[in-house]
Amino acid sequence: MERRTLLRCLLLVFVVCHVTATEHDDELELEHNHVEDLNEVYIPAEPLELSNVHFYENFDDPDVSKKRWIVSRAQKEDQQGSKYDGIWEFQLPQRVIFGNDRALVLKSKAKHAAISAKLAKPFEFQSKPLFVQYEVNFQNGIDCGGAYIKLLSYSNNLDLAKFTDKTPYTIMFGPDKCGNDYKLHFIFRHKNPITGEFEEKHATKPSNRLEENYSDKKPHAYLLKLFPDNTFQVFVDGVLVNNGHLLEDMTPSVNPPMEIPDEKDRRPADWDEREKIVDSSANKPDDWDEEAPATIPDPSAVIPDGWLEDESPTIPDVSAKKPDDWDDGMDGEWDLPKIDNPACASVPGCGPWTPTQIPNPGFKGKWKQPMIPNPNYKGKWEPRLITNPKYFDDKEPFKMTSIGAVGIEIWAMTDLILFDNFIITDNDKVLQDWNSKTYELKRRIIEKDSEGVLMRTFNYTNAHPWLWAVYMVVIGLPLVLIITFCCGSQEKRDDARNKKTDEYVEDDEAELLNDSRQDDQMPSTSGTSVPRSDKSAEKENLELDVGAIGDGHNVDEYDEEEIEEEDEGVVDSEAETVSDASTPPKVSTASTDGPKKRSPRVD
Repeated sequence: MERRTLLRCLLLVFVVCHVTATEHDDELELEHNHVEDLNEVYIPAEPLELSNVHFYENFDDPDVSKKRWIVSRAQKEDQQGSKYDGIWEFQLPQRVIFGNDRALVLKSKAKHAAISAKLAKPFEFQSKPLFVQYEVNFQNGIDCGGAYIKLLSYSNNLDLAKFTDKTPYTIMFGPDKCGNDYKLHFIFRHKNPITGEFEEKHATKPSNRLEENYSDKKPHAYLLKLFPDNTFQVFVDGVLVNNGHLLEDMTPSVNPPMEIPDEKDRRPADWDEREKIVDSSANKPDDWDEEAPATIPDPSAVIPDGWLEDESPTIPDVSAKKPDDWDDGMDGEWDLPKIDNPACASVPGCGPWTPTQIPNPGFKGKWKQPMIPNPNYKGKWEPRLITNPKYFDDKEPFKMTSIGAVGIEIWAMTDLILFDNFIITDNDKVLQDWNSKTYELKRRIIEKDSEGVLMRTFNYTNAHPWLWAVYMVVIGLPLVLIITFCCGSQEKRDDARNKKTDEYVEDDEAELLNDSRQDDQMPSTSGTSVPRSDKSAEKENLELDVGAIGDGHNVDEYDEEEIEEEDEGVVDSEAETVSDASTPPKVSTASTDGPKKRSPRVD
């Protein structure tokens, strides 16, 4: 019965699993088909609202991109003969996700490369935030080089064809790597309000580990958010990796200190910086022996038994012969080589014995005068502080130089660095919409293509939380049933086993004697003994069945003919009992030396 119940439950669980898995596979197939269809229906992204966009570029129209982006052919000012001769192309990525999704790709390596494009309208740092995002894909990884961008300072004289590393910029932002040094730059050039000079201010290095982005050959979105309250945020693939305040988290600090050390100040001649001095009044004690050695022979040491002082640890090898090419004039006089003395192999040692060395308790070393606190100590001298003549307090470093163009000026030892989907805006809603049409769409497709069965199932389940309950039933119910079947019904199986064996059971003897007494005490009006009750007959039949089982029969194999023969034997026995009323029933008991068994009635 229990086995049938367990099988029914397991069958139910299997049906639920099959239905759930079928629905799961159907939906995953629909999603996969949807992903494949995107290659055909993808439309180049356009910003939600152009009035809030200062620049955007998806490179999906090569003709338009070639007109917008200007390749620099200038020469680096600090290196004679070094030109910007890197090769740029507008092409599909190595791993095509959308059939018409092109990008800007650096085709050359170990060459200086520069390219730039003007903004549709300059960005002025006033009351609106600045949001800058673009994608980078190191399609061949990266050994040494960068993929950062420069937001070039606005100027009426800005000539993009002469764009170099000396071209003024307002912000530099993006990834950079060389060897094991991984960087994510955020640098802005701050203008000194007193001198008018510019100085680079570097943000602290992100604490997040970004190494995988340089080697996984996947696109990654780099986003900089700069707010009028002087705070900034840096995101990679939508994850915040760095944030801070322009007045507190930049190096060097935006504002100089109010006071600085006076360079003309000099330390007084009587200024004593020595914290401790030698005690000149101290004298060496009379019992101080500077000549005492650090170690002495152990006076308690004794020569080990068997030590052969007369034997040398090594002896000449008499079997050795002088080499034929030995030249006494050139090589010197030839001597027999030394070998270990065989007589010393089985003894503690040979040759002169010396006791071991122990630390000398009387050793004190060279005596020195002790150090004492300096009564004239005044501390470490520092020059006095004076008002900083170059001090200024810029409370709004956010108000930087306006931006007029975006440029890429890099040198890399690896080619096929890909740039895509630029946007510069002051509206977060526009940014999010652009992100959903470009990077997020691309990321979801890449994740689905790279997901394994377990990850796809996990993501699918998170999207359909009710499946967690199904999994609990599918996994938990079989466990409960198996535990219940294996442990809960153990007692019942023990009782059944007792009924199907001829082994001794505690109450067998008492039950048999009780049945015999009831048969002896049954009254009879005819003076003859009354036939035994049906219960007694059933018990005898049961004993006969048990005896048959004990003789090797199986309950399921006990055929009807054997049962009929046993029933006929019982009827004949009862008839004989009625005819012979003077013969009481006999009860046999097993000996005390073995297991007790119930015997059939003997007339």
